[in-house]
Amino acid sequence: MTSLETPDPATTTVKYRLPSAHPEGIKYVVISAGLTLIAFLLWDVLGWLFVMLTIWVAAFFRDPLRVTPQGEGLVVSPADGLVTMIQQMTPPRELTVGEGGIAADPVVRVSIFMSVFDVHINRAPIAGKVTRIVYIPGKFINADLDKASEDNERQHFVVEGVDGIRVAFTQIAGLVARRIVKFTKEDDAVAAGQRIGLIRFGSRVDVYLPAGVVPQVAPGQRAIAGETILGRAGAADWARGVTQ
Repeated sequence: MTSLETPDPATTTVKYRLPSAHPEGIKYVVISAGLTLIAFLLWDVLGWLFVMLTIWVAAFFRDPLRVTPQGEGLVVSPADGLVTMIQQMTPPRELTVGEGGIAADPVVRVSIFMSVFDVHINRAPIAGKVTRIVYIPGKFINADLDKASEDNERQHFVVEGVDGIRVAFTQIAGLVARRIVKFTKEDDAVAAGQRIGLIRFGSRVDVYLPAGVVPQVAPGQRAIAGETILGRAGAADWARGVTQ
């Protein structure tokens, strides 16, 4: 895990850095590049099409640096993408039954849809200990549909903060996603914004905000993993937004 301190804005100039590809995606970039060479031997037009494919694969697995907000009571987004739903929900049974889970009471669920153009590295929403990871095989219907949270292949996480608050979130495979990858295991300590996994090629993440944590995003807003504050403990009201 790499930790970066926020620079002093009065003394530091931040420069753009081209994102590197995550190691999980390097083999796919190499395969695509190899197919590109073969394609050029067959037909130049086909070769250029594979060049574009290789660029897209490298972009899909990009792993940009993120600056994670620090402070008490903050829940940051575990995923890049579009906030599609914010609603009261009873958490799935896999998150509530047994040791290390969360309460079965209704909580606010924030759903974030990741298109094939979004960064697909998922990050921890709070600092703490991973108390539960549950993988469930399933279908591959459109992740934008509400029933995807119950029917699709998915992986549940619960992270318990030092204050005892537990935040649950679920990686959900999408229409073309075919593998959910985790970088952590149960009992691991994680920092807020730390990389914890990825989902390949289009998917969704559901975040279950614990009681007392108020949503700070609105439907239609874009979230940035490790940076966007999804919820804040003790906030006065839900966030509101205007589409324009």
